[in-house]
This record gives sequence, C-alpha cells and structure tokens, in this order.
Amino acid sequence: MSETVTKTTSSHWGAFNVTTQGDRIVSVSEFSLDPNPSSIPRHVPAAVHHSSRVSRPSIRKSWLEHGPLDESSRKLRGKEKFVELPWDEAIEIAANELDRVRIKHGNQSIYGGSYGWASAGRFHHALSQVHRFLNCAGGYVSSVASYSTAAAQAIIPHVFGVHFLKFMWSELNTWPVIAEHTQTLIMFGGINPKNSQVSMGGITHHETNPWFEKFAKRGIRRVNISPQRTDTPDGAEWLAVRPGTDTAFMLGLAWVIQSEGWEDRSFLEKYCTGYDQFLPYLVGDSDGQPKTPVWAAGICGIDADTIRQLAASMVKTRTLITVAWSLQRAEHGEQPYWMAATLAAMIGQIGLPGGGIGYGYGAIGGIGISVKRLGALTLPQGENPVKASIPVARIADMLLQPGEQFDFNGQKLTYPDIKLVYWCGGNPFHHHQNLSRLELAWQQPETIIVNEPWWTATACRADIVFPATTSYERNDIGRAQGDSYLFHMPALIPAVGEAKDDYMIFSALSEKMGFGEVFTENRSSEEWLRHLYDEFVTESKHEKIDVPSFESLIENNWVDLPIRSAEYSTRPFSAFFDDPKKSPLNTPSGKIEIFSETIAGFSYSDCPGHATWLPPSEWLGADQAQKFPLHLVSPQPGDKLHSQLECAIADIPGERPTPVVIHPKNAKDRRITDGSLVRIYNDRGACIAKARISEDIARNVIALPTGAWFTPDKNGVDSQGNPNVLTQDIGTSRLGQGSSAHSCLVEVKPEL
Repeated sequence: MSETVTKTTSSHWGAFNVTTQGDRIVSVSEFSLDPNPSSIPRHVPAAVHHSSRVSRPSIRKSWLEHGPLDESSRKLRGKEKFVELPWDEAIEIAANELDRVRIKHGNQSIYGGSYGWASAGRFHHALSQVHRFLNCAGGYVSSVASYSTAAAQAIIPHVFGVHFLKFMWSELNTWPVIAEHTQTLIMFGGINPKNSQVSMGGITHHETNPWFEKFAKRGIRRVNISPQRTDTPDGAEWLAVRPGTDTAFMLGLAWVIQSEGWEDRSFLEKYCTGYDQFLPYLVGDSDGQPKTPVWAAGICGIDADTIRQLAASMVKTRTLITVAWSLQRAEHGEQPYWMAATLAAMIGQIGLPGGGIGYGYGAIGGIGISVKRLGALTLPQGENPVKASIPVARIADMLLQPGEQFDFNGQKLTYPDIKLVYWCGGNPFHHHQNLSRLELAWQQPETIIVNEPWWTATACRADIVFPATTSYERNDIGRAQGDSYLFHMPALIPAVGEAKDDYMIFSALSEKMGFGEVFTENRSSEEWLRHLYDEFVTESKHEKIDVPSFESLIENNWVDLPIRSAEYSTRPFSAFFDDPKKSPLNTPSGKIEIFSETIAGFSYSDCPGHATWLPPSEWLGADQAQKFPLHLVSPQPGDKLHSQLECAIADIPGERPTPVVIHPKNAKDRRITDGSLVRIYNDRGACIAKARISEDIARNVIALPTGAWFTPDKNGVDSQGNPNVLTQDIGTSRLGQGSSAHSCLVEVKPEL
C-alpha cells in the first residue's frame, strides 16, 4: 500500500493540511494556527482528480482541419469536440500560429488574458508567466484594473492622490485600532466574513469574525447598510437599503450634517478642496432639489428619521465609514466611493484613529490586518513593447468593436483589432457580464489559446488547450502582502494526466519561437524559486527581518515571520494630517478633492466634478422595474473562490443549481416554495436556480452568487444558476469603465 503523507500548503483561501497516498490527494484538514479556518479546502481532493481535468494537449477539431481563417469554424467554439495530440506536435502548432499572427498582424493583435487568482504560489503565478512570455515574444494588448475594483481604482487617485490598492493596504485603520477607538462603525455594503475567506496570495489568520466578536464586547455600534442582513457578522443593526442607492443615502446624511451646522469647517478648509462647489448641489441651489432625508428616503428606502438619527450619531461619536467593493460594481459605481469620502471629510474624522473612511474591509481577508509590508517574491514580467491596453471589463467591446473609440479616465482610446487571445489563469466566462454577448464576442478572434487544468467554459470555447497543473502538482513559495506566513508549497502529487506547469509550457513555446533563453534566463523552475527567494531574503534583511534559508523553509514547510503586530498599525495619511503643506497629497490641489477640476474637465455626464446621485438604468426606481420588478445582486460565493473547485461542488447531490435568496413576500406572490426550482430571466438571458426563502434579504431583491460554470442548454438557458447570463455588460462610467454587474433587474417564476 502506498505511503500516507501529510504536508501543509497554502492557497488564496489560506493554509491547510493535505494528506496523500501515492499519486492521489485523499483528504484535507484545518491548519491548527488559523483562528477561523475556511471550509473551502474540503473540495480540493475531488476537484484535483475530477473527470473534467484536461488530460492531454487538445485542439478543436474544425480549427485543426481548416485552420484559423475559417470564419464558420469560429461559431463552433463550445459546440464541438477536441482532438488530443502529443505535446511536441501541439507546441509546434501553437508556436507557428503565434508567429503567423505577430508577423502578419503585429503584436498589437494579440491579447494576453489572465486574472491572477490561479495560484497562491509566487513563481507559478499564471498572470506573471503569460505576460512574461508574451513580452518576450514582442508584446501584447494588456488590460488594466480589475472586475472587482475598476471604478474604485479610477476615482480614488483623483480624490486622495493614491492608488486604490495602496490605499487599502497602507492607509486604513487596522482591526486593533478600530477595536480601541471606533465607537460607530457604518458599513455600506457590509463587511462580509464570507468574502474575507480569501485574499490575493493567501490569508493564514482569518480574523474578521474574531474581531467582530471583540467589537461587540467593547460596545461598538455596528450598522450594516446593505440589501442582505448576512453581509456582516451577526449582531449588527441592519438597514435594508435598495441596491444602487447608497449615494442618495449618504447625501441625505450630509444634508442633515450641513443643515444642523455640524460640518467641520476647519477640517474642510485645511485638508480639503471643493466643498464650496459641492455645497450648492447638496442644498439644491444648483438643481432645485435639496438632498433632504425625505428626498433620500424616497430613493433608498430608509426612512427619514433613521437618516437624521444616524447623522447625529456620526458627528457625536468616533465614526468609521466603510464601503464594500460591491458598491462600485454598478452603474456610476464611482459615486458612492466619492460621496463616502465627502461625508467622512464633512465630519472631520479622516486621519483620527478609528475614524474617517475605509474601503474594502471584508472584501478580501488581508485588509485591516496589522502586518509589516515586505517585498513580494515576484517573477519579472519584462517590458511590454505594445502600449495599447483596455479596461479589463471591456473585453467583449474590444472583440466586437475593433477600431472604435472609447473614453477612459480622461483618455480617448481605440479598441485594437485582436486576432489571437492567449488566456492563462482565469475564466472570463465566470467574471464577465452578459455571457451571451461574450460568447458572440468570443467568436471574433482567429485563434484562442488557453492553459487550463479543467474543461471550464473558457477552455471549451478555445481552439488550443494545454493541460496545466494545479498548485498541488508543483513546487512553489507562498507569500502574501497581508499575511505574516511564508510557505514552501511542495508538489504533493505527480502531475495529473499529461499536465505541465505554465513555466514548462511557455519555455517550450519560447524555445520553438526562438527566444527560449530570453524567457528562461537559463533557469529551471527550481532555480527560479531559489533566485526569487534569495532576493526576498536580501530585501527582508534591509527591513531588519530575518528570513530562514531556503533549505530550512523546505524542511519546516512554513514559518510565521515576526511582522504581525499592533505596532505596525499606523494612522491613515499620518504625514499629511500632521502637516498638509509639508506632506501634501498627490492630487492637483495637494488636498482631498471633494470637487475635482480634473474630472469636471473631462465633461462626462456620467461622472461630473463632485459626488452626485445618478440613477442607474436598472434599479427599483426605473421604469423597467414594471417589467422586471426584482433587483438581482450577484455576490461572491461562500463555498469557493470565484469559479474554482466548482466541478467538485456541482457533483454533490442537491448543491446545484445554485441557491437564490428571495424574500418570503416575493416568493409567496410568485407561488415559489423553499427548495423549488425557479427561472430567473430578463431580456438578456435566463438561468435556473434553487429558491432559498429568507427574511435576511430586502423585499424586491434577490441574491444569486457567482461561480457556477456557464452551462447553457440548447435554448441558451443556463442550467446551473450563473447570474452573469443576466447582468449588464456596460461600463460603470466613462471614468472607470468597470463592471456594472449589480445594476440588474430581473423577474423570477417557478420552473415547472
């Protein structure tokens, strides 16, 4: 009988122990030092050995027979079989096709797609691997921002003069500071421990729930402003706001503060610019509509007295306003982020311990943790000679509208004409909106190449598919910015089937294309690991942090570095608030910009010069709500990361189709019973889901988590409950061009 071995590995959802027998993972168990471990790893054994694994290099039948120029063949993507080939033959075909496209059309006709969540390992990071390879090949059209935070990444630099991700990692109150100083915690969109199970690169200490237990014991008032009660840990007050109306709610609060004379004028004058341009809008002088609590209540569904009382509490206590990522994943998603900053500035608490503004708590696990930031073991991607890029959520527009101009954050750009897509480490048929439109767009390129462990919807719609290993089939190093742990992630089992890691695949392609040494620098995977690790050790010494030798890390499996402590909690923007003249922000004014001359100069009707209530095209107050009277929100799943491990979950009896949460009144009106199958639909598409009736969701709102593999039947109806067959594929605004997934109206009926 094969030897049973147990080792620890890391993942985006944290550390866990893996037990193997021979070439199989047989079980997993919790990492004992995690105070609140995730349950996601329980699906790993079934997923790694699932029948949907890509076993050999595969090429779509008609593409292989007729070549990339047969337009009729492209319509068969996702509908026909693949032909398995030996590795050397498949590599040669792919290399020749890459060469054909870059020679005939130029590298600006190649789009390099990835999304960075494929592995928590630092070397086998799919995004870095594919981008390094394409840069060595002469470049590619890239994407900027993310589906999760594109609108935030556009607006925050204009308001605070700092990149949004740096803001979240370095300029937020940490959990210990909140516990000590905050008296009122106002959470727009909640702070969801379900989402904080995961973090980029991993999160070993899941701390959200334990900290909320401390908040409760200390008596911090916790107010959850969200369509779902479950968007915060138990015990918070719940204000069931209508989706997409948070900006109006905030304006109602701001009107009370201003009308009562509670605004902190000295703070606004010393640290901010533009309040006097914003004020006429707030009081109604510029548009004839004062933003009173009564006005706000008619939009957001929270009564006026509650708005008044909350405003009073905010100015009388140390108040931290937090905003979830979900709010900016909607039409005009920039506005609640801007308005929350304006509101926090009005009460003058930005820069005070436990007060002010915070973004992204609960969105991922690393936010709020007191940890010293170290260098991040990064494979160099090289320089991209192609300067063209698109906002990541505009992929379908790019493929469908080559040569058309579009606006983005003050720039007038043109969509490139893409002939070849290389996708590695991601599933756009999970992330993207309006999947029937994406499927049409996916038929436009001449060739699509994918590295993928499983036959996802994306792999099924490719032309060339290379079987990739999972992180359990290769050696790597685990290290994340918001975590103190460093892991050796050992190869736990041999590669499944004929799978190879991305580095091996790209090494073979680059060798065939004539730049093998440029890509590999004559290093094997193991030599790269040691090289990157040695750099990390050297950088850490400069920070006075001792890191064990590579051999010691391998022997011990993991180490908890001495970098997690309350002493690493700092006041947000401390230098600026101590002396704004000596340490100004990187904005045109050097201050927090309540009004932005820059944005106003763009003349975008969908993003004016200060925070503004702009009704989405789809919300419960729209005319379209007469036809589709339910607002769909599509939160992150609690049982996995994005669509990963879904193949294993879908095999569990009763788990699919995905449950949709619906209020008892809405269910009763439609004769829907708990556990019954329902059809969710609008003019864009339809999917089947399983009803879960609950009073923990606002009336006229339903919640269908993302992550089900796109599985349309012959009529185009998704059978697994994928909400992105329903969502809109439009930008948040011309400023951010982010995803507008949460601006979506639908109807639901029993599936007979």
